Amino acid sequence: MRDDLNLGEWEQIVLLAVLRCEGNAYGVPIRDEIRICTGREPATGALYTTLDRLEEKGLLQSELGAPLAERGGRARRFFTITTKGKAAVVRAQSAYRRLLDGLDLLREQI
Repeated sequence: MRDDLNLGEWEQIVLLAVLRCEGNAYGVPIRDEIRICTGREPATGALYTTLDRLEEKGLLQSELGAPLAERGGRARRFFTITTKGKAAVVRAQSAYRRLLDGLDLLREQI
């Protein structure tokens, strides 16, 4: 049975950033990847709210790493995309590609 979960643009960006971090996906690298690839400067709170929501939907999973060596260091929370998350991104991106097919928008100077 197909899951008809619709992703918003921001959710897609976060999921793709997690994928791009290749196993090192915790808050700072995810934010950096979003900034580098999109020019956006996501607020930490907004990012973690989205990460939590995506995990609740079963699109991400997280686990705590070892605490940092510095005194009082907190453990990092590492995120990985689930099979369901990958499928949701593929569906969303496929829909965009179908909508763009035949349009020369990417070649036009705006």
